[in-house]
Amino acid sequence: MSKLDPQFVADVVARALAEDVGAGDVTTLSTVPPDARGVATITQKAPGVVFGLDVAEAAFARTGGDAVAFERLAPEGVWHEPGTVVARITGPAAAILTAERTALNFLQRLSGVATLTARYVRAVDGTGARILDTRKTTPTLRPLEKAAVVAGGGVSHRFGLFDMVLIKENHITAAGGIAAAVAAARARYPDIAIEVEAETADDVREALAAQAPRILLDNMSPEQMRAIVEEVAGRAELEASGGIDLDTVRAAAETGVDFISVGALTHSASALDLSLILERLP
Repeated sequence: MSKLDPQFVADVVARALAEDVGAGDVTTLSTVPPDARGVATITQKAPGVVFGLDVAEAAFARTGGDAVAFERLAPEGVWHEPGTVVARITGPAAAILTAERTALNFLQRLSGVATLTARYVRAVDGTGARILDTRKTTPTLRPLEKAAVVAGGGVSHRFGLFDMVLIKENHITAAGGIAAAVAAARARYPDIAIEVEAETADDVREALAAQAPRILLDNMSPEQMRAIVEEVAGRAELEASGGIDLDTVRAAAETGVDFISVGALTHSASALDLSLILERLP
């Protein structure tokens, strides 16, 4: 499972709480006695994979400091059923309530990404195909969302524009063809991995001739992909992408491709239903 950078988590939580709390949590300030203490439990209300406890814990620590204790009661990256108690938070009631929504927003969002990824991974089980994420992430939250994909059993693809050359249709047009694009990329960045998008079997052949190590099969039918897998015969890694959902991912995986990239993992995942209930301590 990907390890989250503590400083990044602290920074993103600080921004989120500043957005939510502003000049002050007027509801809590006006209704909760400063000396009130409570214990809150976060419970999973839908089946799925929990991820994001580091971020939730950081939210409560931000509002309550050392006075808040955060206890993890269910492992991340594991499928749990409804009713699972995920965490317990003990400390000043005001600190818990002020951080509640920020903590749950992160936890529900990231758990939703991990859960959807796990559904895709289950759907291709036994085929050898691996599920990849994409760059279709929430701006500034990419480290969290890509880590959630890994927690769900997926594989993190390139993180950004800087760590892999992915030559797509518009790059090919601008460069003057697949061969020219691959040659230019290899000359400029000899140590960075290269992948080429292919829309047709002829594009695949051009990419092979240019010795591209990975080829992305864009919006192809299972029949087309199966034929290309046979023709390529291991000379390059093959990735399927475009128009693939939970209903069609198994058919794509059974063609023999190495990877299937799914933008929906991060741009369309539904939040996992989690609730926080507070009890006041004597």
